Amino acid sequence: MLHPDPLLLIPGLNCTERAFVPLLPALWEQTTVTLVNHRRGDTMADIAAAILAQAPPRFALLGFSMGGYIAFEILRQAPARVSRLCCLATMARPDTAEQADNRGRVMALAAGGKFDSVAGANFPNTVHPDNVDDVALRSAHLTMARDTGAQTYIAQQRAILARTDSRPLLPTLAIPTAVIVGSADQVTGVDGARQIAEAVPGARLTLIEGAGHLVPLEKPAETATAILDWLRS
Repeated sequence: MLHPDPLLLIPGLNCTERAFVPLLPALWEQTTVTLVNHRRGDTMADIAAAILAQAPPRFALLGFSMGGYIAFEILRQAPARVSRLCCLATMARPDTAEQADNRGRVMALAAGGKFDSVAGANFPNTVHPDNVDDVALRSAHLTMARDTGAQTYIAQQRAILARTDSRPLLPTLAIPTAVIVGSADQVTGVDGARQIAEAVPGARLTLIEGAGHLVPLEKPAETATAILDWLRS
């Protein structure tokens, strides 16, 4: 039997729907799936509003990385429309000063015509150390970056820098919530995932061994299993 609420999947920074493709066969067996366009709007509030304008009246929501920041904003704007939440490789807190400085640096490089170099240099930080030499993963990562483009990348980075601290929202959530993260996530981190799981009442944390931040592409079978467990809960 299909899950009654359609599932909206929101990609991350510099990601497209390709990030979710390996998960789709398993998810389609359980529910209707919509791959969300997160490229419309200059702020998290605007991006969330654009998604809500096209979304069904009620839905399950999965946010991957930046998609998690958008999911939190959707919950602020329309909490009654979200039936359950999956936080995939994301965090609720704002950037540290170091993270914010790094975003400014890579935005300047991208604006200066070095976007491909930024994407290539970032790849090792997005995967498990065992996957740094994985040609297929590197190709998927760079393809998503090129499909995104420098202009959208810079706009998304600005939206991320200006995002609201979502930690105060977490204890107010009263929906089934899953938190999934790669064991070697160097971007949003295991600590960021654990903070969400500990703050949301009844949330369940799943650690995916052998994966970094790009967990849906690195370990699709394990990630799909965790998502299905959440949908069935």
